[in-house]
Amino acid sequence: MALFVAGLSHRNAPVELREQLAVDEDKLRELLRDVAATGVVREALILSTCNRVEVYAIADVPGEARTATFRQLCRHRGVEPASVETVLYTHADGEAVRHTFRVASSLDSMMIGEPQILGQVKDAFALAQSCETVGPALHTLFTQAFTVAKKVRTETEIARHAVSVSFAAVELAKKIFAGLDGKAVLLVGAGKMSELAARHLIEQGAFPLYVANRTWARAQELARALAGTAVPFDELATALATVDIVITSTGAPEPVIRREFVQPLVHSRRGRPLFFIDIAVPRDVEDSVNTLDGVYCYDIDDLKQVVDANIRERLREAHRAEALVEREVAKFLARLGDVEVIPTIVSLRERLEIIRSGEVKRTLARLPGATPETREAIEALSAAIVNKILHAPITKLRESSRAGSPRSWLELVHELFGLGRK
Repeated sequence: MALFVAGLSHRNAPVELREQLAVDEDKLRELLRDVAATGVVREALILSTCNRVEVYAIADVPGEARTATFRQLCRHRGVEPASVETVLYTHADGEAVRHTFRVASSLDSMMIGEPQILGQVKDAFALAQSCETVGPALHTLFTQAFTVAKKVRTETEIARHAVSVSFAAVELAKKIFAGLDGKAVLLVGAGKMSELAARHLIEQGAFPLYVANRTWARAQELARALAGTAVPFDELATALATVDIVITSTGAPEPVIRREFVQPLVHSRRGRPLFFIDIAVPRDVEDSVNTLDGVYCYDIDDLKQVVDANIRERLREAHRAEALVEREVAKFLARLGDVEVIPTIVSLRERLEIIRSGEVKRTLARLPGATPETREAIEALSAAIVNKILHAPITKLRESSRAGSPRSWLELVHELFGLGRK
């Protein structure tokens, strides 16, 4: 039996094809059952996300299994198999283990370090388990993949640096305030990006939240969605006096936050910082606002610079993560190899122990007057000889297994020592 991974991803297939092959949870259950029914795989798991569709499987004949599996997938999705075959990649054995660990650790993601993929892999694993298509091999592989992904998160900083505008805004806010707990937020405008930034701020403890929008119904709708309070747009100056963080995204042709709105607030705030995140293009916050004491303004270009710098940091951390994954792949393959040769090592030890104990028994029978010390010395000598004899074949078995070619050595040891014979 062999492990293989086959599929397509953002690296080699256009989004149009990925969309055609993407499978939702209900259909995925049906597909897994159909794949299992073909009899070409012993175990199978299908990972379907917006960026990849992959099959992880154990099969006697991987090539046949890959073809049959994707034929079923194409049939389910109404896609011509020929259009898929040209872009499919396949990883086998050690390369398949490496790919699994890298995917779970987000090293193969479009945005390296993103956290969503691990949850998606765990969901795919749980679904395959519920369909009873996960056996001992895939269970061992994915359990270790989850452990490796956690190590990558905790032992590197690959996920620490914000690589979206909304996350970058939160990161900057953290630098300005000692903490975000209890910091009041005002949304000026109700754009998607500002809403996302507000959600991230709330997750970090920012509260309460106010929403001001020219369309009152939209302000109320977004305020309800974020458990906040709608504020009339003409009361903007009053709202500014009570908050700590302002996110603007109105689409207005001229700045809506002007210096004359903000300057009177500076004294009354008694040194309490006021932080503007201006995501609008054209900008919503007048340039001169940034010159006021205790007022900090960041526009979309500032945030983009933070994002670009953080992407470079993530790539640096990715090198550390890749080295960690390589170490874990080597350890995993070594353990798998040991599992394969352990029965032969146990049989070899048992065979030589039978010979040793029989010879010691005969020798001691010819030495009826031997003292306990002499008997103990004979036992120790014979055990040491057996260990010396065992050292070379056991070492060779383990080395060949870790190199991925244990079969010939297993057969040779069985033949030389008569293992399996009465």
